[in-house]
Amino acid sequence: MDLFSRKATCNSHGQDSSYFLGWEEYEKNPYDVIKNPHGIIQMGLAENQLCFDLLESWLAQNPDAACFKRDGQSIFRELALFQDYHGLSSFKNALANFMSENRGNRVSFDSNNLVLTAGATSANETLMFCLADPGDAFLLPTPYYPGFDRDLKWRTGVEIIPIQCSSTNGFRITKLALEEAYEQAKKLNLNVKGVLITNPSNPLGTTTTRTEFSILLDFISRNKYMHLVSDEIYSGTVFNSSEFISVMEILKNKQLENTDVFNRVHIVYSLSKDLGLPGFRVGAIYSNDKDVISAATKMSSFGLVSSQTQYLLSSLLSDKKFSKNYLRENQKRLKNRQRKLVSGLAAMGIRSLKSNAGLFCWVDMRHLLISKTFEAEKHLWKEIVYDVKLNISPGSSCHCEEPGWFRVCFANMSEDTLKLALKRLKKFVDDGNSKRRYHISESQRLKGSTKKTMTTVSNWVFRLSFHDREAEER
Repeated sequence: MDLFSRKATCNSHGQDSSYFLGWEEYEKNPYDVIKNPHGIIQMGLAENQLCFDLLESWLAQNPDAACFKRDGQSIFRELALFQDYHGLSSFKNALANFMSENRGNRVSFDSNNLVLTAGATSANETLMFCLADPGDAFLLPTPYYPGFDRDLKWRTGVEIIPIQCSSTNGFRITKLALEEAYEQAKKLNLNVKGVLITNPSNPLGTTTTRTEFSILLDFISRNKYMHLVSDEIYSGTVFNSSEFISVMEILKNKQLENTDVFNRVHIVYSLSKDLGLPGFRVGAIYSNDKDVISAATKMSSFGLVSSQTQYLLSSLLSDKKFSKNYLRENQKRLKNRQRKLVSGLAAMGIRSLKSNAGLFCWVDMRHLLISKTFEAEKHLWKEIVYDVKLNISPGSSCHCEEPGWFRVCFANMSEDTLKLALKRLKKFVDDGNSKRRYHISESQRLKGSTKKTMTTVSNWVFRLSFHDREAEER
């Protein structure tokens, strides 16, 4: 008999992924402009730190919210005592309105269809518990967020089958790739319960197109027991809000409201990325299916959002002047920062996938590989982490089928730190180019030397054989 459970001792958490290993190396030697200027710069963390000044300014101007007061009177006791796990109605209403504002008010959200969770991690796992049994499968387009191997699989027992997307079309979902993933699941005798996407995509930084949505909705329409989960936690990071289409807007435009398909589409949301508040642990599930809402609400008691957090954020999100200005300024700053990274990389001959959202870029370093293998990608990643001292996420950790792609984050640092990171990377690339040029010239020199030697030998052999023949003839 074992001392611990199989769940406690199994190795399916995903902690051994290079995605998490890079974090571990960073934590051993974190960069600090004063205390550790030669440390590792964290570019593997998708965190939004560009608008903290706006949040801190609002808190300074609204001390009652931060001090848990209402009309000048303390409500600390009210918030500290037991709260129903359905959540504060004031916060759920404010969150539903913010989600609508985030999507250009093209769609509205009913707060009664929201379930609060302790972050998006909890929301995704709770949905898996609601929609699938152990051994069932969900299809995910690659590349996908490395944490999904933990969030969706570890405790639920759900399997992930990749929808293999290619750089040839910008990693877009195709009907063929979706059908191939479904057939692969059937070969493995897995019961497919649905498709999960991130929109905007993590790690691509792109938004899902109408064509892709049509493919996905057609797929689940033909399969009556399948769901579509759209993780939209980066919806407020889109540089141009008109380029983002929520799955709810697609359902509305296709007039699928009040249909069975409508009830099989679910959204995951969070304030971790859009507001830059991952430490507050605020996530949510949005579903039109009452049974899903009921089950998820019961499960949410294992990961609640504190009443104090809900009260503070309900005040913040209810301030329409603040939220409007924040969304506009956040998009502006993200766009500017993304351009700095993309242009900086381009200047050293590294291109990035064209993107319009997110806190990161999907960067193409295939030309820096010593061979077109994942072993070569791992070698390059280790050089960048240990020698260049930048923690970036290799594509293999995101289940990309093409070696040489990396996710590089840009919003969790100052502009000066980003400049330093680019300076370090440029030196590495330049040194590598110099080495390659040396090897090429050395190779050419050796080839030339060999050719000259062979010519000399050939001439010598020719002369020797000629004189031998001449002597024989005499």
